[in-house]
Amino acid sequence: MDEQIEVKAMELYFPTELPEQLAYFGAVLLALVGLFQLVLPSSALRFAGFSVGQITPEGYGATRSHGGMQLGLALAALFLAQDWTYLALGVSVAVGLFGRLLSLMFDRGLTIRNTLLALLQMVIAGLPLGYVLGYF
Repeated sequence: MDEQIEVKAMELYFPTELPEQLAYFGAVLLALVGLFQLVLPSSALRFAGFSVGQITPEGYGATRSHGGMQLGLALAALFLAQDWTYLALGVSVAVGLFGRLLSLMFDRGLTIRNTLLALLQMVIAGLPLGYVLGYF
C-alpha cells in the first residue's frame, strides 16, 4: 500500500483591491514595529525615550514580549487576510493610541517624539479600520 503525501506550500496572499491593500500595509507596518521591538529591544527602548542602562532584564523581557505580541497579531492579519483579523489589529492599535493620547494630556507627554509615535499609531490603526468599516 503506497500512500503519497502531498505537501503544499502556503502562499502569502496579497490583495488586489486598493482598500484592502491599505489594510495590508497597516499590518505590515505593525509587523515591522513588532519585529524591531522583538529583535532589538535596547534600540526600541532608546527610540521610545528610555535610558537603557537602567532597564532590568525584566524590562527587556517585557519589550520583547510586547514586540512579539504585535508581530503575531500583524502576521495573523497578513496570513488570514480576513475582515475580522484586520478589525482586531486596528482596534488593538487604536486602544494603544488611546493610552498614548492620555499620556500626551496627563503625563506631560506632549513631546515631538510622542506626537510622532501617536501619528504612527494612528496610521497603523486607521488603515485596517478604514478598510473594515468601509471608509476606503
